[in-house]
Formats: sequence, C-alpha cells, structure tokens
Amino acid sequence: MSDAAPGHMPPVAPVTRQIDQALVDRYAAAARDPNPIHRDTVEAREGPYGRPIAHGMLVLALVSQMMTEAFGESWAATGQLAVRWRAPAIPPVAVTAAATPAQHADGRLRYSVRCTAADGELLLDGSASLRLA
Repeated sequence: MSDAAPGHMPPVAPVTRQIDQALVDRYAAAARDPNPIHRDTVEAREGPYGRPIAHGMLVLALVSQMMTEAFGESWAATGQLAVRWRAPAIPPVAVTAAATPAQHADGRLRYSVRCTAADGELLLDGSASLRLA
C-alpha cells in the first residue's frame, strides 16, 4: 500500500466504559493480582491517591476493544500497541478510548490513541497499528 492521507483511513468509533470498584475487584480476582493499591485497603488510602486506583490494563483494554470493534480479525492477528500511562484511573470513573488516524504506510494503518476520564484528564496515550488483511 502507498502512503495515504489520514483522512482516507477507516474511522474508529470511540468506546466508553464505567470503571467502578466492583469491576476493579473482579479484575483483581480474575488476574490474581493481590496488589492492595487496587482495593479498599489501608495501603490504598495511605498511598499517593488516597484511595484505590484501577488496574492500568483495565484502561488499556478499552483501546483493544475499540480496535477490535473496528477491525475484528485484522486487529487480533496483526495489532500492535505502544502506549504510556499518564495518570491513574480512580474509580468510579467513565473512561473513553478514542483513535485518530495518523499514518497509512508500508501496508500498516497507524492511529493515535488516548484514554481520557470524563473530566478530560488524560489517562494514557500512544499508538495502535495494524495490517489490513
């Protein structure tokens, strides 16, 4: 594929999910993650945020969900993520993942991605890329 303007790339619809403490607790159990910073514990209350924070992977999962909904098997087979966490998600919080077309080169589509809290705080940003089948 040749280089194309970002406007010629398929759009990706944003995804929003409410992350509450019950979801964080279920994730912790499923992931077998006993870190007390994610639960209502003395450690979380005495930590830097004064309360539990959501697992970063819960936030990142929204990016993968968004790309899966847009590209299906192509994302599953060839998708790549490169992100940086910018701030913790403190439950309860509505988190939105969004993607902006960035580049279409060398047979790969690359999108700038970000997850933001309902108040606009940036939780993570980076890129998602894939090769269309």
